[in-house]
Amino acid sequence: MLYWIAEQLGFPGVINLIRYLSFRTGASVATALFVGLIIGPKFIGWLRVRQGKGQPIRADGPQTHLAKRGTPTMGGLMILTSISLSILLWMDLSNPFVWACLFVTLGFGAIGFLDDYDKVRKASTAGISGRMRLALEFLIAGIAAVIIMRQNGSGLFLPFTNRMYIELWYFYPLFAAFTIVAFGNAVNLTDGLDGLATMPVIIAAVAFMIIVYLCGNVKFAEYLGIPHVPRAGELAIFCGAVVGGGLAFLWFNAPPAAVFMGDTGSLALGGALGTIAVVAHHEIVLGIIGGLFVVEALSVIIQVFFYKRTGKRVFKMAPIHHHFEQLGWSEPTVVIRFWIIALVLALAGLSTLKLR
Repeated sequence: MLYWIAEQLGFPGVINLIRYLSFRTGASVATALFVGLIIGPKFIGWLRVRQGKGQPIRADGPQTHLAKRGTPTMGGLMILTSISLSILLWMDLSNPFVWACLFVTLGFGAIGFLDDYDKVRKASTAGISGRMRLALEFLIAGIAAVIIMRQNGSGLFLPFTNRMYIELWYFYPLFAAFTIVAFGNAVNLTDGLDGLATMPVIIAAVAFMIIVYLCGNVKFAEYLGIPHVPRAGELAIFCGAVVGGGLAFLWFNAPPAAVFMGDTGSLALGGALGTIAVVAHHEIVLGIIGGLFVVEALSVIIQVFFYKRTGKRVFKMAPIHHHFEQLGWSEPTVVIRFWIIALVLALAGLSTLKLR
C-alpha cells in the first residue's frame, strides 16, 4: 500500500527510501515484530477464554508434556495477522508473486485453523480427516503453482550447476504443488515442542530472504550462476515479515509456552516457505536449508512404514524430536540443539549459491 502511494507521488524526498528493497525489508521485519508483540497478550488471553482446556495433549506422548494441558493453541492466527499487515503495508501489491505466496499462506492457515478448531471442539488430537486436508492443500498449492509457472517458466534448477535446468513442462505445477504441500506438512510435524519449529522457520526465512534478493537482481544472478527471476526480489520483504512475525510469536512461545502456534501457524509458515522456494527455482535447495523439517517428516514416514510391516518401531517415538526426549534429553536441550542444526543446514544451503 505504501509503495503504491509513494509511486503515485513520484517518490519525493525521504519517501524515496520506499523505493529500496532493503529499506522495506527492514521495515517489514520491524512492523510484523511490533504488531505481534502488541496484540500478543490480549490475543492469548482471548484464546484462553474461548478454548478453555486448550490444545489436547497426546496421552501416548512424553509424560512431561502433560503439564502443558490448558495451554491455548491457534497462536498461528497472531502470526498470520502480523505477517499480513506487514505485507500489505510494505510490498508492491502489483507483483503476482506476492499474491501467490499470500494465497498459500492464508489458505494453508485456514486449513490449519479448521484442524485446530476440530481438535479443540472435540477435545481430541485427531482433527479433520487427512484426505480432506491434503485435497484442500493440493488445490491451493496447485493454483499458486500455475500462477508462478505463468510468470517464470516450468524448469527445475539444479544446484551446483551454472543455471542448468530440467524442463518439467506440464508436470511442473504438480511438482511445485507437491513441494509446497510437503514442506507445509514437514513444518507442521516439527511443531511439537516449545519454540522448536519457530526458530528454524525464522532461520530458513532469513536464508531465502538472501536467495530471492539475489535471484531478483540480474547482475547478482548472472555472477552467481543462479536463475534470474524478475520481480522475485520483492519476496525478500515477505521473508522479512515472516521473520518479524516469528520473533514476536517466539516471545510468547519460548519455554514454558504461553501459547502454541498449532496447525494454523505451522502449516501456513511451511507453505509460505515452500512457495517462496518455488518462485526462486530453489526447490532442491529448500530441502537443504529446511533439512531439519525434512528429517522430522521422514522419521514419521519411516516409523509408520516399518511398524505397519513388522510391528516394530525404528524410533522410540516419532517425530524424531520425541525420540530424543525418550532417550532422556530435556525439552530445552532438544530445542536448542535442533536450532543449531537448522542454522548449520541454512548455511550449507546458502553455500550452494557459490559452489559450482
